[in-house]
Amino acid sequence: MKLTILGGGGFRVPLVYRALLEDRAGGGVTHVTLHDLDAGRLDAIVKVLREQAAGVTDPPEVTVTTDLDEAVRGADFVFSAIRVGGLAGRVIDERVALDEGVLGQETVGAGGISYGLRTIPVAVDIARRIARLAPDAWVINFTNPAGMVTEAMSRHLGDRVIGICDSPVGLGKRVARALGIDPERAWFDYAGLNHLGWLRAIRVDGVDLLPRLLADDDALTSFEEGKIFGADWLRTLGAVPNEYLHHYYFNRESVAAARAAEHTRGAFLLDQQQRFYERMRAPGTAPFEAWDATRLEREATYGADVREAAGGGERDSCDLESGGYELVALALMRAIALDERTTLILNVRGRGALPPLDADAIVEVPCHVDANGARPITGDPLPDHAVGLVISVKAVERAVIHAATTGERAAALRAFALHPLVDSVAVAQRLLDGYQKHVPDLAYLRD
Repeated sequence: MKLTILGGGGFRVPLVYRALLEDRAGGGVTHVTLHDLDAGRLDAIVKVLREQAAGVTDPPEVTVTTDLDEAVRGADFVFSAIRVGGLAGRVIDERVALDEGVLGQETVGAGGISYGLRTIPVAVDIARRIARLAPDAWVINFTNPAGMVTEAMSRHLGDRVIGICDSPVGLGKRVARALGIDPERAWFDYAGLNHLGWLRAIRVDGVDLLPRLLADDDALTSFEEGKIFGADWLRTLGAVPNEYLHHYYFNRESVAAARAAEHTRGAFLLDQQQRFYERMRAPGTAPFEAWDATRLEREATYGADVREAAGGGERDSCDLESGGYELVALALMRAIALDERTTLILNVRGRGALPPLDADAIVEVPCHVDANGARPITGDPLPDHAVGLVISVKAVERAVIHAATTGERAAALRAFALHPLVDSVAVAQRLLDGYQKHVPDLAYLRD
């Protein structure tokens, strides 16, 4: 079975390959093709993969290419993990927004809109090529902003593109640990959009344990979301939000913390990865050791801006364990390829599973998965406060998709102006002007 990874020179690719190596008993992947526009990054990552595979019997063969058509032709699965504009583009997303006093996070608010505007045209081109060159392939989208990118690709690939995110999985594991239960025994009633969802129940043997968690201050504040949101606010909501909702519920504090920080998250990662890839070119470097040390630093600092805004302190050591995107992707791939029926929280066309959104809207909900793909499970309706946010943000996502696929600048302005975290049409206009000034990839937007 052939797996193609787009963005194959990306830093997280060794996590995927490690998951494949650990699953050689039944995963079925015999060949991995890495595609990237940067041959130097590909070379660095291949060095890490070779060291990972040392001593493993019959590991998946790895080849590299900078030719997109060659990469996708004949693939059974395509992992899309691209970053249009690189981390330098992310830095611009953050800085332009913060200079206007609004959030510049890469998937939330103005930064996410800018990222989507430059990413969707490329993602749509990829979707069209896959539909032509590998029509039977399943596409697993890692690319952020995952919800809107998956929805744009689904217009060409239908249900054969599925978006994934590790945030809901991580939330479920942390909540289960706080309750002292095995996450494999629990049903997590989670629903929303990517980076905009709520855990509404945790059921074990038909009993909802969320009320027990909400009543226990020590348990409730023992994990990341409890620390950043606070026990009182979680009890007020009657749910545990995705960590990214901190930017909505504590927006003023999030913006203040980001503006006060010495570096944005994007600037930190840009510097860190530049050092890593430069080190990989130096003679005598131990590839895996260099990569793993960089990974641990990256994981330890993840969400630092949110914790700073919330006064949440350092990240708990148990949250540094690997088990994110790569394991979700592997479980999804196994379920489809081997018909191993399972349930995963995924980004798929909702088909009415999350009213009042329409059937084609990409939503993030639990899904039954097997050889036929992923089918969303209809749960309880969202509460009114959540419905309002979901509808607003979905309207923004669709305005971004419309702008990115037609070049209509007015649609891009509408996306900025209607986002809940942008407080003025005048600010929205300046944001769009600023991004177009600093991001060459947005030159396609015209009045």
